[in-house]
Amino acid sequence: MLTVDFSRFPLAAGDRVLDLGCGAGRHAFECYRRGAQVVALDRNAEEIREVAKWFAAMKEAGEAPAGATATAMEGDALALPFPDESFDVVIISEVMEHIPDDKGVLAEMVRVLKPGGRIAVTVPRYGPEKVCWTLSDAYHEVEGGHIRIYRGDELLDKMREAGLAPYGTHHAHGLHSPYWWLKCAFGVDNDKALPVRAYHKLLVWDIMKKPKATRVAEQLLNPVIGKSFVAYATKPHAPAGEQDRATAAAASAEERA
Repeated sequence: MLTVDFSRFPLAAGDRVLDLGCGAGRHAFECYRRGAQVVALDRNAEEIREVAKWFAAMKEAGEAPAGATATAMEGDALALPFPDESFDVVIISEVMEHIPDDKGVLAEMVRVLKPGGRIAVTVPRYGPEKVCWTLSDAYHEVEGGHIRIYRGDELLDKMREAGLAPYGTHHAHGLHSPYWWLKCAFGVDNDKALPVRAYHKLLVWDIMKKPKATRVAEQLLNPVIGKSFVAYATKPHAPAGEQDRATAAAASAEERA
């Protein structure tokens, strides 16, 4: 189940991609299938081991084209172990709502993104998320849980402040909001409640079969109650004047040395 829409977020074979806070690896796997050179990074060692196993299985099964590469590694989103301008693409999906220093994470992503590179950020949408917080404290008051709810304009402003140029947004997973409302209403750890079990079966059926009826329903629901807010942006090239000043400064430093 992808949150990033790759028809709006083009990915070319050979692109170097960072899936930051990759979790179970869903976006990293899709990028690998599309021929990218993928680095999936997360602080959770157990999930990274599982992602690495799936990468190996995909390679063995021939699911990735020639030239595609995939690496899974542990790391800290606030201190990425990569040089400046290392990646063509960065994806961070359903992660920033967990991190106190979200501006620091954005700064690190911009640092490792090449000029002209693309970034996709997804977070829980304000309205559906607010319903969950209202129904259940246990939904978010857990270790590593959600610490903030973003409004779309707030996230876009923070992306602009970090030096990015947003170019598109949309909402995703409209069918999933009611499921989480039911979970919050009946208890986030209560998977046995009949409404929760029944709706979960519907979601599994939708994910596995992708019937036209639910696909159309989700398209209609996404603008209204889509669970996720998705924003796409690019990292602008430095203006010519700034590039000239940087080049002159570097030349001056070399002369002094």
